[in-house]
Amino acid sequence: MNIIARVALPLGLATASSCLLAIAAEAADPESIAAAVDATFEPLLGAHDVPGIAVAVTVDGERHFFNYGVASKDGGAPVTQDTLFEIGSVSKTFAATLGAYAQVLGRMSIEDHPSAYMPELEGSPIDEASLLNLATYTAGGLPLQFPDGVTTNAGAPAYFAQWRPDAAPGEMRRYSNPSIGLFGHLAARAMDADFAELMEGEIFPRLGVENSYVRVPEAAMDAYAWGYNRNDLPTRASPGVFNAEAYGVKATAADMIRFVEANITPERLEPEMRSAVEATHVGYFEVGEMVQGLGWEQYPYPVTLERLLAGNSATMAMEPNAATQLTPPRAPEGPTLFNKTGSTNGFGAYVAFVPGEGIGVVMLANRNFPIPARITAVHAVLEALAE
Repeated sequence: MNIIARVALPLGLATASSCLLAIAAEAADPESIAAAVDATFEPLLGAHDVPGIAVAVTVDGERHFFNYGVASKDGGAPVTQDTLFEIGSVSKTFAATLGAYAQVLGRMSIEDHPSAYMPELEGSPIDEASLLNLATYTAGGLPLQFPDGVTTNAGAPAYFAQWRPDAAPGEMRRYSNPSIGLFGHLAARAMDADFAELMEGEIFPRLGVENSYVRVPEAAMDAYAWGYNRNDLPTRASPGVFNAEAYGVKATAADMIRFVEANITPERLEPEMRSAVEATHVGYFEVGEMVQGLGWEQYPYPVTLERLLAGNSATMAMEPNAATQLTPPRAPEGPTLFNKTGSTNGFGAYVAFVPGEGIGVVMLANRNFPIPARITAVHAVLEALAE
């Protein structure tokens, strides 16, 4: 663990945040970074009964890793930067990158409609939406999850063919696994390949992601943490419809900070992947005080904690929200914070970075603990880093 100095704090986040005001006055050297991370993340283990947390920080291309607790209660293997965690909906940022990459290669356009790659949807209401609408949850009200009766990828086209919208495409954002799941699935079809194979064989390597998977191979199972559900039972994600595209990536903190750095400085990537990553930074819809892009959600930086919490609230995740399309789409005009939360039954994740400041934080945990606590901790560390 790259820890030089530790700050002992009570469990309250308010106390931790006030202490960080003093820490932030110091330069972002390894010692002050360690103090900032310890102050915010170490208390979360006890406050939310989290078995283990991996945190990775990047500051101007320098990586720092901080590991707390265990990857499994049975045996007590410690968390490391190479522990595999389920990253939940942070996976959507990879699906978005695949779609942008397919567009850069000329294999698809986000202005296309679903029937271009799934002909059985031609003439159905969902074919009124574009692939952009699918990627930004603005197709017209697709639900958070597939109905219980839809249990396989093969059954998904019939579900989409009979679905009826609540609004015209582009008028409403309703966060939805079926929506971006279909987007990722169609992007893979456009590339004439399986989604998992594309991720593991092409997208991950081109992004510098070395030891992360959609399908964890037997040789890597020892590195795969156990998550813990609300009954404190060990659990891992079960197969689901378009789960690979929407929430199926298992990643390490070391890999995720490489992914963050690829987003902070995409110019170091090969040209096609650079263009794809930059395309995921374009904003397409304003939803409240948040801007929805491809996978990533955006805020002008600096951003208050209150605004960040509102943009990642249950209201934004569970309810329809009015959306205003940005015409033309908007590339960031100044310092911008990009973020994404992710959860499965036994895991919780949060990623945030500010390219203009050269800073980013990854947090992976084997407990789905409250999102506000994750965001409060990461926001406090980013504030300290930016000083």
